[in-house]
Amino acid sequence: MTLHGKRALVTGASGALGSAIAKRLAADGAHVLLHGHSRPEALQLLAAEIESAGGTAQACVFDLSDDAACAAAVAQMLAAGPVQLIVNNAGTHDDAVFPGMRAEQWHRVIDVSLNGFFRVTQPLLLPMLRTRWGRILNISSVTALAGNRGQVNYAAAKGALNSATKSLALEVASRGVTVNAIAPGIIQSPMAAGSFDAETIKRMVPAQRAGTPEEVAALAGFLASPAAAYITGQVISINGGLY
Repeated sequence: MTLHGKRALVTGASGALGSAIAKRLAADGAHVLLHGHSRPEALQLLAAEIESAGGTAQACVFDLSDDAACAAAVAQMLAAGPVQLIVNNAGTHDDAVFPGMRAEQWHRVIDVSLNGFFRVTQPLLLPMLRTRWGRILNISSVTALAGNRGQVNYAAAKGALNSATKSLALEVASRGVTVNAIAPGIIQSPMAAGSFDAETIKRMVPAQRAGTPEEVAALAGFLASPAAAYITGQVISINGGLY
């Protein structure tokens, strides 16, 4: 198990993608801290599933948009030791064409995806650096690379996350910490099912299918592994040839 002895935080772990990544990291030996806010019961079920498969995990329920809540949660995590693997997966959609976008739609999407990255990663970083080993994975989107109508707020948030990935990678590379972003295309999930039917996906995606959360998790597992120690500052798309 390549991540034995490592502690990993996965934000937004109750969703399809976050839970798949959490299960992969646990299978690779990490103790996984499962963040969520609106669905605490889903986190408990996920922790139980991971433990029944032989892994270890615990739920961490807090609001990623609340400074004080994040600070308290991070302090509690660090009380048990450094977190050496962070997967910033939490994000939200609130789509609207830009002329009709409300201020709260803009701020909410930016706050969860971009400010949430700062609220957990920044305080966890120094303890990680002291261990001289770490992995930071930021879950971006093909929307940040290609754009999408009605998602200016989401594209802005994920695009900024891509830029932060590249800059932070430069700051921490000499300390054995890598920072990469994963930019999924259309991935099977309840959200995707509500937006794309099978014929639309077949027409849009050269691979003629949606990806699976497990395929994204496999990429995350590789980037988290010792085998990926020389890969940093990259935005890696996984999209069936969509872009």
